[in-house]
Amino acid sequence: MSQYRVLIDANDEKGLVHKISTVFVNSDLNILSNSEFVDKDNNKFFMRSVVDGNIDKKELEDALESVLPDSATVRVIEPKKKNIVIMATKELHALGDILIRHESGELEANILAVVSNYDKLESLVSKFDIQYITISHENLERPEHEKKIIDAIDSFDDVDYIVLAKYMRILTPGFVEHYEDKIINIHHSFLPAFIGANPYKQAYDRGVKIIGATSHFVNNNLDEGPIISQEVKNVDHAYGWKDMQRSGRDVEKIVLSRALKLALEDRIFVYANKTVIF
Repeated sequence: MSQYRVLIDANDEKGLVHKISTVFVNSDLNILSNSEFVDKDNNKFFMRSVVDGNIDKKELEDALESVLPDSATVRVIEPKKKNIVIMATKELHALGDILIRHESGELEANILAVVSNYDKLESLVSKFDIQYITISHENLERPEHEKKIIDAIDSFDDVDYIVLAKYMRILTPGFVEHYEDKIINIHHSFLPAFIGANPYKQAYDRGVKIIGATSHFVNNNLDEGPIISQEVKNVDHAYGWKDMQRSGRDVEKIVLSRALKLALEDRIFVYANKTVIF
């Protein structure tokens, strides 16, 4: 007996849940969990099911596609650890939180390496027996530097996600396109407010009463990719911008690890620069 995750998105029409469930029954599969959502504005149907039984992945995909609209996408995924590469610069809070969660078995992931343009975090990463790759950006044009990073990442087989754990360099369109829908970032503000550098100073100057963090997929619009997870924390007039920054770092690491966990568990559908999350 095997367990699989079945992810379906399609144009909505009557009877889809019944048709899909019938395929599961006819395939002698047991439904362990099921979630669905209909975006009525865009006439889109989304469904995530966990099933078990004697599964032939190709046969199940074909059977589901035969009862769904032609534009439907069906993914039958065997739960297993996904391969990730983490990119970081100098700050350790987001990276450290992921490393600790990975060490404790909370994340369904194999961390293949940590890549950084500085060697500052190597001592931390070495404590977890994970490869640390320093690729300095000094005296290199951005495309040349990124080419070296791409070569390093692509030296590993089947990288599922790249996690930007406070990687503080803007990625070029070429890099983003090379890893389309695979790059997860943490931004130190509650998007779409305070985009760009030093958002905590921006927030302080504006007199905000909440601070937050946003994890999102990276696209070629700065900090505007599909949002995966967000969190906020109350602050008041007594907070200076550095106090906000310290509190914000706690929010950042929680939000990034939460977003990564959702991705690793195949709970995210991306469409129209938005996400549906089960």
